[in-house]
Amino acid sequence: MGRVPPRSREDPQPLKGVWRSFGYAWEGLVYAWRVQRNFRLEVYLALLALGLTLWLGVNPVPVLLISALVLSLELLNTALEALADLVSPVFHPLVKRAKDTAAAAVLLASFLALLLGLYLFLPPLLGRFGLS
Repeated sequence: MGRVPPRSREDPQPLKGVWRSFGYAWEGLVYAWRVQRNFRLEVYLALLALGLTLWLGVNPVPVLLISALVLSLELLNTALEALADLVSPVFHPLVKRAKDTAAAAVLLASFLALLLGLYLFLPPLLGRFGLS
């Protein structure tokens, strides 16, 4: 594995440390994109929602916020799963509970995103197709 980065208060070049932190975050995004099918699917759905936002003239702020929430929770779920697998490579009921609960957080946010999408997009979509 890689070396542990110096703490920011000990780093003689703090700006370099900030850039290094961005690099680590980018590595996390690339890892999630490469390994997590659900993360890729959620990114595609967020892009679809943003496209609908532009097409229908809907306020993009709620769409951006709920998309960020779902994607952030998926990243946290991925991190928790990696740590859980490190700590307990064999099945353990408490590790299963932790993984299931983290997945439930993503599911709950995704369900909320679906409801928000229906609320925001259904009336303008019906209007576009002359069904309102």
